[in-house]
Amino acid sequence: MEPSLEPHLLDNTEPTPKLRIQDEIRHDIIFGVLPSGSRVTEAALAKKYGISRVPVREALRGLEMEGFVESKPYAGSTVAAIPVDEADDLFAVREALEAAIAARAARRAAAQFSAGHPDDGWWSIRKEIAQILAEGDEAVAADRQEQLPELNIRFHLAIAELSSSTSLAALFSQIARKIEWLYASDVKSRGKHSWSEHWDIMAAIDAGNATDAGELMSRHVNESRVGYARRFSLESSEVVVADGEIAQGLGAQPPTK
Repeated sequence: MEPSLEPHLLDNTEPTPKLRIQDEIRHDIIFGVLPSGSRVTEAALAKKYGISRVPVREALRGLEMEGFVESKPYAGSTVAAIPVDEADDLFAVREALEAAIAARAARRAAAQFSAGHPDDGWWSIRKEIAQILAEGDEAVAADRQEQLPELNIRFHLAIAELSSSTSLAALFSQIARKIEWLYASDVKSRGKHSWSEHWDIMAAIDAGNATDAGELMSRHVNESRVGYARRFSLESSEVVVADGEIAQGLGAQPPTK
Protein backbone atom coordinates (compact mmCIF):
# COMPACT_ATOMS: atom_id res chain seq x y z
CA MET A 1 0.00 0.00 0.00
CA GLU A 2 1.42 3.36 -1.01
CA PRO A 3 1.33 6.20 1.54
CA SER A 4 -0.28 9.48 0.56
CA LEU A 5 2.37 11.90 -0.65
CA GLU A 6 1.58 15.58 -0.57
CA PRO A 7 3.38 17.65 -3.22
CA HIS A 8 6.59 19.24 -1.99
CA LEU A 9 8.34 21.17 -4.73
CA LEU A 10 12.11 20.88 -4.82
CA ASP A 11 14.37 23.61 -6.19
CA ASN A 12 15.77 22.16 -9.40
CA THR A 13 18.70 24.58 -9.25
CA GLU A 14 20.26 22.70 -6.31
CA PRO A 15 23.61 21.11 -7.25
CA THR A 16 22.79 17.76 -5.62
CA PRO A 17 19.04 17.08 -5.83
CA LYS A 18 19.68 13.38 -5.24
CA LEU A 19 21.16 14.08 -1.80
CA ARG A 20 18.39 16.53 -0.93
CA ILE A 21 15.68 14.01 -1.84
CA GLN A 22 17.55 11.26 -0.02
CA ASP A 23 17.59 13.41 3.12
CA GLU A 24 13.89 14.21 2.75
CA ILE A 25 12.84 10.59 2.24
CA ARG A 26 15.03 9.43 5.13
CA HIS A 27 13.47 12.08 7.39
CA ASP A 28 9.98 10.92 6.43
CA ILE A 29 10.92 7.31 7.18
CA ILE A 30 12.47 8.16 10.56
CA PHE A 31 9.41 10.12 11.67
CA GLY A 32 6.81 7.70 10.35
CA VAL A 33 5.47 9.73 7.44
CA LEU A 34 6.54 6.77 5.33
CA PRO A 35 5.89 3.83 7.71
CA SER A 36 7.71 0.52 7.60
CA GLY A 37 6.32 -1.78 4.93
CA SER A 38 4.83 0.99 2.80
CA ARG A 39 5.54 0.87 -0.92
CA VAL A 40 7.42 3.82 -2.42
CA THR A 41 7.59 4.37 -6.16
CA GLU A 42 9.78 6.64 -8.23
CA ALA A 43 6.69 8.19 -9.82
CA ALA A 44 5.00 9.07 -6.51
CA LEU A 45 8.17 10.49 -4.97
CA ALA A 46 9.02 12.44 -8.11
CA LYS A 47 5.56 14.01 -8.00
CA LYS A 48 5.94 14.83 -4.31
CA TYR A 49 9.21 16.68 -4.87
CA GLY A 50 8.39 18.12 -8.26
CA ILE A 51 11.50 16.68 -9.88
CA SER A 52 12.43 14.01 -12.41
CA ARG A 53 12.57 10.33 -11.54
CA VAL A 54 16.34 10.04 -12.09
CA PRO A 55 17.48 11.66 -8.79
CA VAL A 56 14.66 9.82 -7.00
CA ARG A 57 15.96 6.52 -8.35
CA GLU A 58 19.48 7.42 -7.19
CA ALA A 59 18.18 8.47 -3.78
CA LEU A 60 16.35 5.15 -3.31
CA ARG A 61 19.54 3.29 -4.14
CA GLY A 62 21.38 5.32 -1.53
CA LEU A 63 18.68 4.65 1.08
CA GLU A 64 18.80 0.95 0.26
CA MET A 65 22.53 0.95 1.02
CA GLU A 66 21.78 2.70 4.33
CA GLY A 67 19.16 0.10 5.24
CA PHE A 68 16.13 2.38 5.13
CA VAL A 69 14.64 0.96 1.92
CA GLU A 70 14.38 -2.56 0.55
CA SER A 71 14.15 -3.19 -3.18
CA LYS A 72 13.33 -6.41 -4.99
CA PRO A 73 13.26 -7.16 -8.72
CA TYR A 74 9.78 -6.71 -10.21
CA ALA A 75 8.39 -5.82 -6.77
CA GLY A 76 9.68 -2.27 -6.41
CA SER A 77 10.82 -0.57 -3.23
CA THR A 78 9.34 -0.61 0.26
CA VAL A 79 10.29 1.11 3.49
CA ALA A 80 12.37 -1.28 5.58
CA ALA A 81 11.35 -2.38 9.04
CA ILE A 82 12.91 -0.61 12.00
CA PRO A 83 16.09 -2.61 12.61
CA VAL A 84 15.03 -4.05 15.98
CA ASP A 85 17.28 -7.09 15.53
CA GLU A 86 20.26 -4.77 14.94
CA ALA A 87 19.44 -2.38 17.78
CA ASP A 88 21.51 -4.03 20.50
CA ASP A 89 24.57 -4.13 18.24
CA LEU A 90 24.06 -0.49 17.28
CA PHE A 91 23.74 0.54 20.90
CA ALA A 92 26.88 -1.43 21.84
CA VAL A 93 28.91 0.29 19.14
CA ARG A 94 27.41 3.64 20.02
CA GLU A 95 28.13 3.26 23.74
CA ALA A 96 31.83 2.60 23.24
CA LEU A 97 32.18 5.24 20.55
CA GLU A 98 30.33 8.04 22.32
CA ALA A 99 32.04 7.40 25.66
CA ALA A 100 35.37 7.93 23.88
CA ILE A 101 34.01 11.03 22.14
CA ALA A 102 32.75 12.59 25.39
CA ALA A 103 36.03 11.89 27.21
CA ARG A 104 38.00 13.43 24.37
CA ALA A 105 35.68 16.46 24.30
CA ALA A 106 36.32 16.96 28.04
CA ARG A 107 40.09 16.75 27.58
CA ARG A 108 39.86 19.27 24.78
CA ALA A 109 37.77 21.60 26.95
CA ALA A 110 40.39 21.37 29.72
CA ALA A 111 43.13 22.21 27.24
CA GLN A 112 41.13 25.13 25.84
CA PHE A 113 40.59 26.73 29.24
CA SER A 114 44.10 26.03 30.49
CA ALA A 115 45.39 27.99 27.51
CA GLY A 116 43.64 31.04 28.94
CA HIS A 117 40.78 31.47 26.50
CA PRO A 118 39.06 28.95 24.20
CA ASP A 119 39.46 29.58 20.49
CA ASP A 120 36.63 30.86 18.31
CA GLY A 121 35.96 27.46 16.75
CA TRP A 122 35.45 25.81 20.11
CA TRP A 123 33.18 28.62 21.33
CA SER A 124 31.09 28.44 18.17
CA ILE A 125 30.34 24.74 18.70
CA ARG A 126 29.75 25.24 22.42
CA LYS A 127 27.22 28.02 21.73
CA GLU A 128 25.45 25.74 19.25
CA ILE A 129 25.18 23.07 21.94
CA ALA A 130 23.75 25.60 24.39
CA GLN A 131 21.10 26.52 21.82
CA ILE A 132 20.26 22.85 21.19
CA LEU A 133 19.88 22.22 24.93
CA ALA A 134 17.62 25.26 25.29
CA GLU A 135 15.44 24.16 22.37
CA GLY A 136 15.19 20.69 23.87
CA ASP A 137 14.14 22.07 27.25
CA GLU A 138 11.43 24.11 25.54
CA ALA A 139 10.20 21.06 23.63
CA VAL A 140 10.05 18.98 26.82
CA ALA A 141 8.23 21.73 28.73
CA ALA A 142 5.69 22.10 25.93
CA ASP A 143 5.34 18.31 25.50
CA ARG A 144 6.52 18.54 21.88
CA GLN A 145 8.26 15.20 21.97
CA GLU A 146 8.22 14.90 18.19
CA GLN A 147 11.00 17.53 18.12
CA LEU A 148 13.33 15.59 20.41
CA PRO A 149 14.76 12.98 17.98
CA GLU A 150 16.25 15.62 15.68
CA LEU A 151 17.47 17.73 18.62
CA ASN A 152 18.95 14.62 20.23
CA ILE A 153 21.01 13.67 17.20
CA ARG A 154 22.11 17.29 16.75
CA PHE A 155 23.37 17.30 20.33
CA HIS A 156 25.36 14.10 19.94
CA LEU A 157 26.80 15.15 16.57
CA ALA A 158 27.85 18.48 18.10
CA ILE A 159 29.64 16.69 20.95
CA ALA A 160 31.48 14.66 18.32
CA GLU A 161 32.48 17.89 16.62
CA LEU A 162 33.53 19.38 19.95
CA SER A 163 35.90 16.43 20.48
CA SER A 164 37.86 17.57 17.42
CA SER A 165 38.42 13.97 16.37
CA THR A 166 37.77 13.60 12.66
CA SER A 167 37.92 9.81 12.88
CA LEU A 168 35.51 9.45 15.81
CA ALA A 169 33.10 12.01 14.35
CA ALA A 170 33.11 10.22 10.99
CA LEU A 171 32.43 6.86 12.65
CA PHE A 172 29.54 8.29 14.65
CA SER A 173 28.00 10.02 11.63
CA GLN A 174 27.79 6.64 9.88
CA ILE A 175 25.35 5.29 12.47
CA ALA A 176 23.72 8.58 13.54
CA ARG A 177 20.59 8.33 11.39
CA LYS A 178 19.87 4.73 12.36
CA ILE A 179 20.15 5.85 15.99
CA GLU A 180 17.74 8.70 15.27
CA TRP A 181 15.30 6.15 13.79
CA LEU A 182 15.47 4.02 16.94
CA TYR A 183 15.11 7.09 19.16
CA ALA A 184 12.09 8.38 17.23
CA SER A 185 10.34 5.03 17.56
CA ASP A 186 10.80 5.04 21.35
CA VAL A 187 10.75 8.76 22.19
CA LYS A 188 7.53 8.62 24.22
CA SER A 189 8.93 6.11 26.70
CA ARG A 190 12.24 7.83 27.43
CA GLY A 191 12.51 11.11 25.56
CA LYS A 192 11.81 13.53 28.41
CA HIS A 193 13.96 11.76 30.96
CA SER A 194 16.88 11.19 28.61
CA TRP A 195 16.95 14.83 27.55
CA SER A 196 17.85 16.06 31.04
CA GLU A 197 20.86 13.70 31.07
CA HIS A 198 22.47 15.81 28.35
CA TRP A 199 23.00 18.63 30.86
CA ASP A 200 25.03 16.38 33.18
CA ILE A 201 27.17 15.16 30.28
CA MET A 202 27.81 18.71 29.14
CA ALA A 203 28.68 19.85 32.67
CA ALA A 204 31.36 17.14 32.93
CA ILE A 205 32.76 18.12 29.54
CA ASP A 206 32.86 21.81 30.50
CA ALA A 207 34.64 20.87 33.74
CA GLY A 208 37.28 19.02 31.74
CA ASN A 209 36.52 15.79 33.61
CA ALA A 210 37.16 13.11 31.01
CA THR A 211 36.38 10.21 33.36
CA ASP A 212 32.98 11.54 34.39
CA ALA A 213 32.12 12.66 30.86
CA GLY A 214 32.86 9.21 29.44
CA GLU A 215 31.00 7.40 32.21
CA LEU A 216 27.95 9.66 32.03
CA MET A 217 27.75 9.25 28.25
CA SER A 218 28.15 5.48 28.56
CA ARG A 219 25.36 5.35 31.15
CA HIS A 220 23.16 7.62 29.03
CA VAL A 221 23.47 5.34 25.99
CA ASN A 222 23.10 2.19 28.09
CA GLU A 223 19.88 3.51 29.64
CA SER A 224 18.50 3.95 26.13
CA ARG A 225 19.73 0.50 25.17
CA VAL A 226 18.04 -1.16 28.15
CA GLY A 227 14.85 0.86 27.72
CA TYR A 228 14.62 0.00 24.04
CA ALA A 229 15.15 -3.69 24.80
CA ARG A 230 12.43 -3.65 27.45
CA ARG A 231 10.01 -1.97 25.08
CA PHE A 232 10.64 -3.98 21.93
CA SER A 233 11.98 -7.30 23.29
CA LEU A 234 14.85 -7.82 20.87
CA GLU A 235 14.36 -10.97 18.84
CA SER A 236 18.09 -11.72 18.90
CA SER A 237 18.35 -11.65 22.70
CA GLU A 238 16.34 -13.01 25.58
CA VAL A 239 15.64 -9.96 27.69
CA VAL A 240 14.70 -10.88 31.22
CA VAL A 241 13.69 -8.12 33.56
CA ALA A 242 13.85 -9.12 37.22
CA ASP A 243 14.38 -6.93 40.27
CA GLY A 244 15.28 -4.03 38.03
CA GLU A 245 18.13 -5.91 36.37
CA ILE A 246 18.65 -7.03 32.80
CA ALA A 247 19.78 -10.62 32.32
CA GLN A 248 23.01 -11.37 30.54
CA GLY A 249 21.13 -12.13 27.32
CA LEU A 250 21.16 -8.39 26.63
CA GLY A 251 24.92 -8.32 26.81
CA ALA A 252 25.22 -5.25 29.03
CA GLN A 253 25.24 -4.49 32.71
CA PRO A 254 22.52 -2.21 34.08
CA PRO A 255 23.58 1.38 34.68
CA THR A 256 24.75 2.33 38.14
CA LYS A 257 22.05 4.11 40.08
